[in-house]
Amino acid sequence: MRCLLDDEVKAMNTVYTKISDTRTSVKVVGSNGQISLGKEFAGRQVLVEEREPGVWLIRTATVIPDDELWLHGSRTGEDLQRALAWAQSNPPTESDVDATLEKLERGRKQKARRRSA
Repeated sequence: MRCLLDDEVKAMNTVYTKISDTRTSVKVVGSNGQISLGKEFAGRQVLVEEREPGVWLIRTATVIPDDELWLHGSRTGEDLQRALAWAQSNPPTESDVDATLEKLERGRKQKARRRSA
């Protein structure tokens, strides 16, 4: 599994300008060992790096399973953009499902005859 920082995900998809805004706040670690980062981060995944004992760096992240990582490559994005452009310029039309299935069956039978010959 690969963990991509939100900055890496944004960089893969768009060029953007990041404005640094440092804020410091005091949080209390509860008896169960948890802290609340606030509702704005509810449901988000974060990376917690322990830099040294008692010093943590917490960053939002997007976790992508290894078997889905290929979907986020530049080639895949290009292919997807071409497919979307094609779909927009080629709207769906009515089709005769039975005729299509018959055509596929004829093709399958022709292949089978060629193999056996």
